[in-house]
This record gives sequence, structure tokens and C-alpha cells, in this order.
Amino acid sequence: MELPALEDFSPKELLQLTGKILDELSARKIVRTSNNPVSGYTEWLVSERLGHTLCGNSKKGFDSIDGSGVKYEIKARRVTPANKSRQLSAIRDIAGEHFNFLIAVVYNGDFEVILALKMPHTVVVAQSSYVKSTNSFKLEAKDSLLNLQGVEDIAHLLR
Repeated sequence: MELPALEDFSPKELLQLTGKILDELSARKIVRTSNNPVSGYTEWLVSERLGHTLCGNSKKGFDSIDGSGVKYEIKARRVTPANKSRQLSAIRDIAGEHFNFLIAVVYNGDFEVILALKMPHTVVVAQSSYVKSTNSFKLEAKDSLLNLQGVEDIAHLLR
């Protein structure tokens, strides 16, 4: 069997193919999650679309920085019929104020942006809850966060 030339696919098409592969591996009980490539892609997408500089993995508590020096933590989640959770990955050392804004992006199963929020650090602190077992904070990317002061809907910039 000959596979298609991957260089002919757009980044989004590659992610859609990856999603279908991860879904099948999950159905076969080979992997336990279908969320693997989402974070890296989202960090890249946000940085590209918003004109940020993507920082290296060694930067503590933020992923990108804009031209004014504002720091952004970027979190993502892919929801599927099998897993509708919008809980973002752990936020570490939230009190350290390593970021000025958190950008949360939620995709559907086909990697279409269904929600993208830019939230000030103060909102993230107020809306997150502490998880003792991981010594971190968790935040669920709910539509209702759009109603909070200072939260911006940036989905149109990422589609």
C-alpha cells in the first residue's frame, strides 16, 4: 500500500489526518488520548496569526511574547464525541505571574476552532481551581468565560 505524499497536505489537513489516526488508535485501545498534537500546533498557530514570537520550551510559564513584551501562556483542547471535556492542561505556579494573558483554544474533532479566548492573568486566577495531587491549577474553557470582564473572543483571528 502506497501512502499519499504528506507534503501535498496543508498543516490543517495533516492535523485532520492525525486526528482520524488517533481516533482509530483509541478505538483499538492502543492510545488513551486523542489530544497529542494539539498543544504544539496551537502554540504555533497563535504565534503565527497574532504576530508573536514563539518561545522555546525552556521558558517557564509562558509560550509566546508579543512585540511589546507581553507574555502569553497558550492552552488548547480538542473535543470529540467520546471526550467532551474542555479542561485545559495544568497551569503551574500561577501565583508566579509568569504570563500576562492566557489564550485558550478549543477545537472540534476536525481541528476547527470552536472557541478561542484571550484572558488576563487575574481572570485565570479567579476561574481556576487548585489540584493538590499535581500542585497545579485547572481551568475549563467554557463559553461562559466570554462574559467576564477583560476576556476577548479571538476565534476569528485563528480560523
